[in-house]
Amino acid sequence: MGGHYDYIIAGAGASGLSLAYHMVQAGLRDKKILLLDRAAKTTNDRTWCFWEVGQNSFERVVFRRWNQIWFHGEGVSRRFNIAPYAYKMIRGIDFYTFMSQWVLQQPNISVRYGEISHIQEGEGGAVVGLDGQTFAGQWVFNSLYKPAPKNPRHHYLLQHFKGWVIQTPEPVFDTEAATFMDFRLEQRGEVRFVYVLPFDPHTALVEYTLFSPEPLRPDDYDAGLREYLGRWLGLERYEIQESESGIIPMTDAPFARQQSPRVMNIGTAGGRTKASTGYTFLRIQKQSRRIADSLMQTGQPFYPEPVFNRHACMDSVLLNVLDSRRSPGKRIFSDLFRKNPPQRVLRFLDEETGLLEDLQIMSSVDIRTFVSAALAVGRRRWLEPKRG
Repeated sequence: MGGHYDYIIAGAGASGLSLAYHMVQAGLRDKKILLLDRAAKTTNDRTWCFWEVGQNSFERVVFRRWNQIWFHGEGVSRRFNIAPYAYKMIRGIDFYTFMSQWVLQQPNISVRYGEISHIQEGEGGAVVGLDGQTFAGQWVFNSLYKPAPKNPRHHYLLQHFKGWVIQTPEPVFDTEAATFMDFRLEQRGEVRFVYVLPFDPHTALVEYTLFSPEPLRPDDYDAGLREYLGRWLGLERYEIQESESGIIPMTDAPFARQQSPRVMNIGTAGGRTKASTGYTFLRIQKQSRRIADSLMQTGQPFYPEPVFNRHACMDSVLLNVLDSRRSPGKRIFSDLFRKNPPQRVLRFLDEETGLLEDLQIMSSVDIRTFVSAALAVGRRRWLEPKRG
């Protein structure tokens, strides 16, 4: 045996590190916590963006923030003031560095690196295999995402992207506003947009993003970025300083919170990626706080959740619209920003709207298209026989 711990966290990415942080913040300093991952994270491998009112637990590592956003779409090309919201960006390397230094200061947290071979129930808890050693814990939290076999009752899209941090010889970027979505590019039957996050007048992260069933060929992302930079930003000369890419699941398939009696799935593996947008970071923070509070109050991590989640139902309907190509995604998002205050749209995407605001949002899109999609979702879920 490699040792016994109160809590083992498999995967030390955003969800695993955030959970360890919130455990300590909640007062669980007397609990032995073990963090497991393949290797230490020492590169800027990703960027997290989100909007919020006020501050979050990792405010000190927020790299840039903007109080205004640009949206370019059908019938709308506007710069919006989003107060009291701020749109924020955290770089992966800054988060990992902060958390690495923080973990070193926590006497109750240990870190081990290696290949995780298995997670399963054990006597009085659960066990995790790492490079031939077995570690036991009262509770195990798994953030290792593995796609499940597809079921025809559900929708499966991907948000996939590639971004360049570019530097230009001339000052060209508006540092006061981030480009939230720019749909001024050929859609090709999919949802394609670019966002631009300016660091200073010469430097910005430009990300080419798609919602579709399959990723593109690597060269196609580069071609899309070059076309956007030349056609819409008018840039002929720039230096690529960094590059990042990724694939995020956008699905309404259920994610098992409880992998087994003593194993809980967290992060994307636990369904914390929002199906209709791919945003994850703040949803991870909410989940981590609730787990930590539940452990502190009850000794177990499984907090109650509502039986019915209308926002999840609306996510399913939007996925059906996009997957079945009932209406272009460009038109849907353009209608939302053209007919609603941006704050209402952001609240809706954050699942913080009440029923009245939900009705206002729904009335701003083509209601017949969405009713047809809702009926199709119902048929797939409850009327069609199970297959697979």
